[in-house]
Amino acid sequence: MNAIQVCFLLRESQVAEFGNRMAALMKRIERAGLDGVVVGDHVSFNGGQGTDGLIQAAALLAAHDRLTVKTGIYLLPLRHPVAIARQLATISQIAPGRLVFGVGVGGEDPHEYEVCEVPHKERGARADEGLTLLKRLLAGGPVTHHGRFFNVEEAEIVPAVPDLPLIVGGRSNAALRRAGRFAEGWIGVWISHRRFAEATATVEAEASAAGRAGVEWRHEHQGWCFFDRDRESAKARAAATLEHAYRVPFEKFSRYTPCGTPEDVAAALRPFFDGGCRTFNLVAEGPSLDYAIDCAGEVRGAMATW
Repeated sequence: MNAIQVCFLLRESQVAEFGNRMAALMKRIERAGLDGVVVGDHVSFNGGQGTDGLIQAAALLAAHDRLTVKTGIYLLPLRHPVAIARQLATISQIAPGRLVFGVGVGGEDPHEYEVCEVPHKERGARADEGLTLLKRLLAGGPVTHHGRFFNVEEAEIVPAVPDLPLIVGGRSNAALRRAGRFAEGWIGVWISHRRFAEATATVEAEASAAGRAGVEWRHEHQGWCFFDRDRESAKARAAATLEHAYRVPFEKFSRYTPCGTPEDVAAALRPFFDGGCRTFNLVAEGPSLDYAIDCAGEVRGAMATW
């Protein structure tokens, strides 16, 4: 992908703020000049929180007829690949060509795996086998698979969705290998621009080693950014938000978290662009949701001049 895309990552609280007014939310994001939205996914995170990523994606896609919607990231190991394939096929009928399926293993809350009766230590292996089966199902035709975790005979999903863009998130080396073997891109989170360049090179080398040639890569940067009238006000907001969410000092996040005006945030993201990144998913915060959306749109406008 050569054209820049900037998407707005909608958090659970932001979607809840709009409730039944999803169409208004999507139009608001479009008016700001943004290219799409990103949604998260959790079954029961940190005391039961979360939203189902594919249900939320379907609702947003139905509320607008142009914007892209992506999952960033969907916790693949918690579900069965045949059921996921059916959901993806259904969404692709509702909104052909507008869903990007971003997957990962998560795992920050082991109890989430426990309540789904999935061993936490198996999440990577389950993701690899799940992707193997999922891609065969989406390609069309009957699929028989006998593996460590999944066994199916003559499973078939109609209509097939062979062109669904798949991206993989995760900072581990296993995630990079997974992206190289299965995906069209990798999502980098909490990462420097130098590490982003190293990681994407590793992904592409893994793909080459696996015999995957001619991939049109769509590597993505995804991260928090905080907007306010000046950098210090934005940093104060960032510290309060992230320390509450993650319960660790803001210093752990500060080097990865652009703060300030849209110009400040765009400048902080420029090294990723120079390193080849063309898709940016902004987890944007500000004094209000409207303010954050407008500022994200201004970052998109600044990037258009690069």
